[in-house]
Amino acid sequence: MSDLPERLMQKLRTELRAGEKIVWAAQPIAGQVMKTSFLIWLFFIPWTLFSLFWTAGASGFHWPDFSQLHIFSFFPLFGLPFIFIGLCGLSTPFWIQNKAKNTVYAVINLRLLICVFGKTINIQAYHPKDVTHINRVEKPDGSGDLYFSTEHYRDSDGDNRTKKEGFAAVRDVKNVERIIEDFIKANQTKP
Repeated sequence: MSDLPERLMQKLRTELRAGEKIVWAAQPIAGQVMKTSFLIWLFFIPWTLFSLFWTAGASGFHWPDFSQLHIFSFFPLFGLPFIFIGLCGLSTPFWIQNKAKNTVYAVINLRLLICVFGKTINIQAYHPKDVTHINRVEKPDGSGDLYFSTEHYRDSDGDNRTKKEGFAAVRDVKNVERIIEDFIKANQTKP
């Protein structure tokens, strides 16, 4: 039960242990994951424009003349890191979309896996005892997020925080919820 590209299916198979088989595997919907970074992108539009305007203003609104270094001011160069940060911020949705294209969610008969196959491989494995609850957030089109592990912690400021883990932006989220419930039941009966 999978619609993964063959290159990702092969990588997922290399993560299987003896006796394991794939019950369900899919990728997050890249467009939905990309939309989650839209507010970040909106923030970096004025940031980048202001950085460009400030740098241009600091240079007197003209290109620096490097032929006369004795009168060249290095002051406009202080704006370059801010321009760089702005450009990185504007490209964030595309980084997130690329990560989604290399992410695989899988229900294996013994584990739940979240795999990111990029330059480095990041595998998060959840055993039946790690599934503390199932929280489904379904959209009108049937897609949605499925959280099955929650971690409560205090950040460095002493504020209480919650970190949810699960499958984000999956198609037919209700069906995936049933598959995970079956996974839990099947593994509760095992010694």
